Amino acid sequence: MTDNVLDGLSMNIEQTNKDKLKTVFPECFAEGKLDIDKLLGLCGEYIDNDFEKYKFEWKGKADCLKLAQKRSAGTLRPCPEESVNFDTTQNLYIEGDNLEVLKLLQSAYYRKVKMIYIDPPYNTGNDFVYADDFADPLARYKEVTQQTTKSNPETMGRFHTNWLNMMYPRLRLAANLLRDDGVIFISIDDNEVANLRKICDEVFGEENFEGHIHWRRRHNQPNDKTKMIGLVAEHILVYAKFADKFKEVGVGKIDLTGDFSNPDNDSRGEWATKPWKVGSDQSGSRYTIVSPTGKIFDEEWMGEETTYKELLSDNRIIFPKGGDGMPRKKYFKYEREEEGQCATNWWSHEQFGHNQGANDCMTSLFGVKNVFSNPKPVELIRGLIQIANVKEDDMVLDFFSGSATTAHAVMALNNEDSQRRNFVLVQLPEDLDKNFNSAVGKAKAQLKVSIDFLESINKPHTLSEIGKERIRRVGRKILSEVEEQNKQLKLGEEEKILPDVGFRVFKLDASNLKTWDNTPVAEDDMQLLLDRMNGMIHRVKPDRSDIDMIYEIMLKLGVPLTYSVGKIEVNGKTAYTVGDDCLLLICLAEDVRPEDVEAMAEYAPAKVIIARDSFSDDTAMANAHYILREGVLS
Repeated sequence: MTDNVLDGLSMNIEQTNKDKLKTVFPECFAEGKLDIDKLLGLCGEYIDNDFEKYKFEWKGKADCLKLAQKRSAGTLRPCPEESVNFDTTQNLYIEGDNLEVLKLLQSAYYRKVKMIYIDPPYNTGNDFVYADDFADPLARYKEVTQQTTKSNPETMGRFHTNWLNMMYPRLRLAANLLRDDGVIFISIDDNEVANLRKICDEVFGEENFEGHIHWRRRHNQPNDKTKMIGLVAEHILVYAKFADKFKEVGVGKIDLTGDFSNPDNDSRGEWATKPWKVGSDQSGSRYTIVSPTGKIFDEEWMGEETTYKELLSDNRIIFPKGGDGMPRKKYFKYEREEEGQCATNWWSHEQFGHNQGANDCMTSLFGVKNVFSNPKPVELIRGLIQIANVKEDDMVLDFFSGSATTAHAVMALNNEDSQRRNFVLVQLPEDLDKNFNSAVGKAKAQLKVSIDFLESINKPHTLSEIGKERIRRVGRKILSEVEEQNKQLKLGEEEKILPDVGFRVFKLDASNLKTWDNTPVAEDDMQLLLDRMNGMIHRVKPDRSDIDMIYEIMLKLGVPLTYSVGKIEVNGKTAYTVGDDCLLLICLAEDVRPEDVEAMAEYAPAKVIIARDSFSDDTAMANAHYILREGVLS
């Protein structure tokens, strides 16, 4: 129970870092300033004026770091009416510029995220909405939500620089949120994969690089005759927060391809298959295989011919399509459950999905084709969650959430293995109408489908509305399937617990607290100064509710946004409890008296927060301070 004052700003990252250094190297600080030369010397690094050291530099990099560490004056406002199971769910969907949102999440989610997956905008030279304003990020966010995106052509001269300036501060902030055993996956195409690798080496450390996954995103061959190399694969870079901690906790295993069944009544139980033929980027052995129908295959195969013959005799090789299909190897369900399968850096479209399958999934959910352009397949994100070893109560963050595939994958996997993984999704509410006006060709046609669909369900025409609607529909589908399974239970079987398919919606906005206008005032305009002073008597903005303030207090004090919030009456005055064990007790009511404060203390909260406006004068506020202090001492 302290008298700390809430300043309305996000976590001070720079001061936090300084405090950490002071605890370990106090001798490196003089008059509050860091002596970098002394710090380097203590670590065995001595200044040698070697200007030829390898560095990855670009114009704007220093400003990016300052931007990442600049405190945000924003808040996240709750929207229960757009949420599902707001009071009970542990999932979050946040609308807003992810740079500001990541800053606001620092206090409550610092080192709490097990896995991050992001699919950021690829630097194609087309629309590029994440162009940050170093001076006023919140003003930039307001501008973005009401205008079209801007292009980033290669002829601009800052083609790569603009993209790097967008990614660098976001990755810096994201790294703070990862747990020590956490891992981040980043999807990217050919244009920036080299630069992304360099900035990730800097942010996460080369020693924490876990791998470079090549995912085949297409199930067919490209027919673009203008290119020498057809694009069928994308890249996923993988970094651990601390590689040793990640491996210590355990690397997850991958589930096998397809649904398990036992059509040939194999005594070893249900099985699935994988191709015996090697992929285009793999090496194998060449020999001839003859199918049961006499069809001859002369290809590169996964193993030596002796291995193939042993598998064939063990009934582990099958030939689909009535014996005419390419040979495939059986994998049994019991083997997956006992050992799983270690991931490789080649992820096939057969096991991890492809673009067309992802589009078909969206069509099935929405009943309309092309509601979203090129979503990632659920199978891909599901596989990443598995190898990241995300388990019970672990958190998955996606701050470029797009169509919300990550939420879909988390809920589907939870339903499959009855675990409770949680997701936090962040998405900019891009105005699709504005984008439509500037788009051409296929992009314009696709946006028209999105806008028409949102109009049909009476939702605003923003990208984030598509993501929220997808989560709602996936949730209803999962619940329907579980309820149907429970109806068909046999005697003695236990009902399956309904998974958490809800999500709390929050939206980025300026702080609920007024800020002082410090623009100069003319000497002969004292009335303006008086008006400003009178306007600050009540610091909470008139259009903000108590609940808005409750969640801003939680956010700034480092309390997760999924904690329960209850409403109570204390001597006829409204107060709020946060957390099942009354972690916080917050009162914003007027005319709080000493007896009211004493009654609040009876709830034994860890911290009491009372608005300044709640006290009639400074004496009343001082009395509250002494009452609460005595409560702690006793």
